[in-house]
Amino acid sequence: MKKIVAVLIIVALGAYLLFWPVPVEPVAWKAPAAPPLEGRFAVNDALAGARRLAAGEGVGPEDVAIDADGNLYVGYQDGRLVRFGPDGTDPDLIASTDGRPLGLDFAPDGTLVVADGYRGLLRVNPDSGALTVLADSADGVPFRFTDDVDVASDGTVYFTDASSKFGPAMHARDDIIEHGGHGRFLRYDPANDTTTVLIDGLQFANGVALSRDEDFVVVTQTGSYNIVRYWLKGERAGEHEVFFDNLPGIPDGISANGDGTFWVALFAPRNAALDAMSDKPLLREVVYRLPAFMQPQPARHAFVLGLDEQGQVTHNLQHQDEGAFAPITSVEQHGQRLYLGSLTRDSFAVYPLTPKE
Repeated sequence: MKKIVAVLIIVALGAYLLFWPVPVEPVAWKAPAAPPLEGRFAVNDALAGARRLAAGEGVGPEDVAIDADGNLYVGYQDGRLVRFGPDGTDPDLIASTDGRPLGLDFAPDGTLVVADGYRGLLRVNPDSGALTVLADSADGVPFRFTDDVDVASDGTVYFTDASSKFGPAMHARDDIIEHGGHGRFLRYDPANDTTTVLIDGLQFANGVALSRDEDFVVVTQTGSYNIVRYWLKGERAGEHEVFFDNLPGIPDGISANGDGTFWVALFAPRNAALDAMSDKPLLREVVYRLPAFMQPQPARHAFVLGLDEQGQVTHNLQHQDEGAFAPITSVEQHGQRLYLGSLTRDSFAVYPLTPKE
């Protein structure tokens, strides 16, 4: 009898792992071999010098925006947008989006443009707290995961809808496991209140950053470990290409310092198990059904790269330790400081650049 019960349990477990309905439909692809963490990507402890700010004020300050006076703005998991003084103290609630604020950037008129994962592209007056929805769909397709934003000097807004299928409630994991190309890169024109899809079919379109001369914009593809460049000016305007391929980590946010450097936040180094399953869609579906603790997990490893506008590595900042400030999901430079955001931590952080950096 015990053997029969054991067989039935094994059969039931096998049937569950193979046939239980799941929301993902994995697509086969071939992940490139991850570059080793040596040479220009060598492990170091530079980011051990990052200092936590606003600890305990809220969970998930995914991005940091800085105004002209040096005040710091973050959005939390519970929908709050909070302003802090330049030293990360004196929290001041400016608004609640009733959604999930992710990417933040200031427009030329001083308003804060917010990529809200649930509500779409928003504009918030930081003085009054007044909130306006600028866009929540494009080409008849609603935004499901509005993710990051960068505003040009003329007020044009460039932003991403990371996935038109999976929203924040489903997590980025679902879109990345499926690899179905549901991401979009878009432009919002405030002059005529129109939204245009510039690139579709992206693999979890994430961070957005304009070049120094605003002649191109770069977009991170979390699901394929690379960065795409979209040309805004010149003979190639409207075309796009891979700007940096085969990153050593899982890219998240990207920003520009206005002086020729792009800062790339890597959520974690590449995961060998996840890469090995890239061309095995059925296995990815089976793994999706496993309890979360049995699925591939990101390492606690803080990781930031600096790139120049030719795609060359200029900075490699890391900290591999259980106490590291990780995962890092955004990097913003203000003066000689880098401000680091995180999707899951209860603080954000600041890292002082040295003169040679």
